[in-house]
Amino acid sequence: MELNDIIEFKSSPLIRQKLYEFGFAKTFSEGDIILNDNSYIKAIPIVTNGSIRVMRTDEDGREILLYYIKAGESCIMSFLGGLHQDTSKIKAIAEEETEILFIPVDKVSFLIKEFPEWLDYIFRLYHKRFEELLEVVNAVAFKKMDERLINFIKKKCEMTQKQTLFITHEQIANELGTARVVVSRLLKQMEENGYVKLGRNKITLM
Repeated sequence: MELNDIIEFKSSPLIRQKLYEFGFAKTFSEGDIILNDNSYIKAIPIVTNGSIRVMRTDEDGREILLYYIKAGESCIMSFLGGLHQDTSKIKAIAEEETEILFIPVDKVSFLIKEFPEWLDYIFRLYHKRFEELLEVVNAVAFKKMDERLINFIKKKCEMTQKQTLFITHEQIANELGTARVVVSRLLKQMEENGYVKLGRNKITLM
């Protein structure tokens, strides 16, 4: 997919030309780790097709989903880490087959200075990610797990544009930062109440 189709830069198309000139494309399969915790960030990813889930891992190896990156978007954590020559604080995983245009970190400052719309793009991403992280904090602090679980399923279905998710209870537990037995129990209750239909490694939203 072309950047013209997914990112609106309001000034001139020259910035798109520069992104392709500076960048290099790479395709990842579902489940591939694109960026690991504590890795140095050498390039900023722009998703051109597919999607990425961004996870935070604690010292005990437990994970929680922070947000998704869709086509036309990038990872603000990568921007900040790359600009400050810091290591990654997150793990990025391909949610499906995903194509990414990587922009080397040493070109980012040039783009910021030369193209105001590039800086505007970064700020818009920052605003969106900040709101998504506030939602995560709000959910963990104030919402019950059953509410978080049904919201998670709805969001996944909306993103994939499908009513059926092919996902294990273990995967859901990892993304929500809880135990598999908790997810299994709540899904069973939801099925009994007619909210979902369960199959082998799949969930259908009713």
